[in-house]
Amino acid sequence: MSPVSSPSAHGQSPLRTVQVLGGGNAGSSAHVRSLTAGLAARGVRVTVCAPVEADHLYDFTGAGAEHVHVPRSSDPGAVAALRAACADADLVHAHGLHASFRAVLALSGRRTPLVVTWHDRAYAEGARAHLVRLLERRVVRAATVVLGTTSALVDRARRTGARDARLAAVALPGLPGPAEADDPDRRHPKIRAELGAIGRPLLMAVGSLDPHRGYEVLLDAARAWRGLDPVPLVVVAGEGPLRAALQRRIEDEGLPVRIVGRRDDVGELIAAADLALLPSRWESRSVLAQEALHARVPLVATRVGGIPELVGDAAELVPYGDAGALADAVVGLLGDPGRRELLAEKGARQAATWPTEDETVAQVLCVYDELTQPTPLI
Repeated sequence: MSPVSSPSAHGQSPLRTVQVLGGGNAGSSAHVRSLTAGLAARGVRVTVCAPVEADHLYDFTGAGAEHVHVPRSSDPGAVAALRAACADADLVHAHGLHASFRAVLALSGRRTPLVVTWHDRAYAEGARAHLVRLLERRVVRAATVVLGTTSALVDRARRTGARDARLAAVALPGLPGPAEADDPDRRHPKIRAELGAIGRPLLMAVGSLDPHRGYEVLLDAARAWRGLDPVPLVVVAGEGPLRAALQRRIEDEGLPVRIVGRRDDVGELIAAADLALLPSRWESRSVLAQEALHARVPLVATRVGGIPELVGDAAELVPYGDAGALADAVVGLLGDPGRRELLAEKGARQAATWPTEDETVAQVLCVYDELTQPTPLI
């Protein structure tokens, strides 16, 4: 059976889907924007329920959707707004744990199919970790289909009680094509000059300044690079609760590290780097890893979560929390241009195996078709 186009299972009117976002995750928001454009181009009506600031950033309306403001919280007002937006939906598709939980509450008592995409794990410790597990169980048991962006997330959904959990095809929109990635001027001398990396290697890390990102380990490893000549510069793009503590360590220990805050030009920053660094405790389909491999920038990452599945043999993988292994991998690559070039070539080949935006939309449409078409009479 071909994927749904404009006619729906409910008469001749177009299929109507509601996409539910929490608004806090850049990867899931970019995915919904891409999905919206692809669905709308195929005649599907799309409503995106997300905080208004998410629409300002990702322009769901410009991609062909109707936008309905639904705040991040699960208070009764937010759930009621979402319930009203889903009133005549043929199918609801929620992205992320908290958005999915709100969708479950909003659809209570209705038979509307619910698709849930897990883009990443929710991070929590102590009593909050127990609450997260309860939310996960409630969501996956209520969902008709759970799509996980990595095999680990699919396995987690199944262990938690999902009736139907599948691996999702998820493209990262807006990545450069091969011609751009091979541009000899891709090292962006103006960006390197702005960051203070003229005449020295530039090592780039990107992500929120949260405990699970592994930046404390990165600072430990940076001590080893002070003895190199020239001394590499580590640039961290991101904001978060650890910024003040990390900045104090950088200043107190004289580490060759700069924190530049949240940036809108992350792709250009990564493309300008000599190495990309990903020291996290957990990652699923890391945006940094994907952009680095697309841009032919060698990647040093931790062997955690979905990273090995995503990058294959196209990156240097080290154990999480091992500052010595991270330092050794970086020093080794900086001293071995042949190895760097080999990783750049492998990265480009690995990136070519990832799903395209069209393939991502096609998979989602097949799931929608399966859940909304009437069962044929035998």
